[in-house]
Amino acid sequence: MQKPFTRTYLNKKGFAYTAGASFLVISMLLGISIGSVSIPVRAIVNIIGSEIFRLQGEGIDPMHASIVMEIRLPRVLLAGLVGASLAIAGAAFQGLLRNPLADPYTLGISSGASIGAVITLFFGISLPVAGAFTLPVLSILFAFGTVLFVLFFARKVDRLLKVETIILTGIILSSFLGSFISLMIALSGEELRQIIGWLLGSVSMRGWEYIKIILPFFIIGLLILLTNTRELNAMSFGEERAQHLGVNVERRKLLILLSGSLLTGSAVAVSGTIGFVGLVIPHLARTIWGPDHRHLLPLSILIGSGFLILADLVSRTVIAPSELPIGVITALIGAPVFALILMKNRKERSAG
Repeated sequence: MQKPFTRTYLNKKGFAYTAGASFLVISMLLGISIGSVSIPVRAIVNIIGSEIFRLQGEGIDPMHASIVMEIRLPRVLLAGLVGASLAIAGAAFQGLLRNPLADPYTLGISSGASIGAVITLFFGISLPVAGAFTLPVLSILFAFGTVLFVLFFARKVDRLLKVETIILTGIILSSFLGSFISLMIALSGEELRQIIGWLLGSVSMRGWEYIKIILPFFIIGLLILLTNTRELNAMSFGEERAQHLGVNVERRKLLILLSGSLLTGSAVAVSGTIGFVGLVIPHLARTIWGPDHRHLLPLSILIGSGFLILADLVSRTVIAPSELPIGVITALIGAPVFALILMKNRKERSAG
């Protein structure tokens, strides 16, 4: 006979995953259905079943099929992958640094990835081996270099690596990199439109090619993080305690930083700079589930995907037929949440 605690735990876990998966599915259906041409949910199911799973669909409108398969489905999938990448990277950074304010945006990692992407676009760089993957590869390298620089500089300023020091270092570096990007934009000619359009943050008109670009990096980064959830749990209590529990702290820290940079760099490469997703979503998932990374990371993926799909839906419908940059929607939601978390942190420190 199951103990009441075990039964309650399993019920809570089942409900959390069911709610997260339902939220993602509903978000995807809304993202595909709503637009200048409304497509019924039943038609969406028939089209996807027919085109992808080769099931026999009845009464499929060729125009609806074209809209779903060529425009809306790839856009929704790309938004979901970007949202999942930023959310799980934010959850990993927060656990590793023991800091609820850490995310790719506030740590300056998104800005570092942006520099790599802008340099690639500005100079038209194409690496011989990488080919079409040049943009995400350089974004990832710059993202990883940025996170290492932030931690190195913060440790030089404050050996205790306090929350405020890390965040301030990230903000300073982000501002510096932003001015560098502005300089390149001022010097650019024909590349100007492409760079500015990319910097505003969007998943519009990206197509299946961009899904092929982000997907391998997403899978690799995801697998690395999911195989390090126990180590993240241990390191969230401090590096010394993690070492006592048998964790190779330096190796695991490097792996987590690398995978977080991998996810952030590839997401920024295909969508531009989209802030606050990695801050808001892990915080929401943590309030639902708690700090256990074995479940926090998968839930962050589900909620992050659904959140960015809905944010993209709002960005393209709120002032239709024009579109807002998706980063505007996430910033409107994320900035107040950032302020609330910061105030809560200060109150807890004062009380302690």
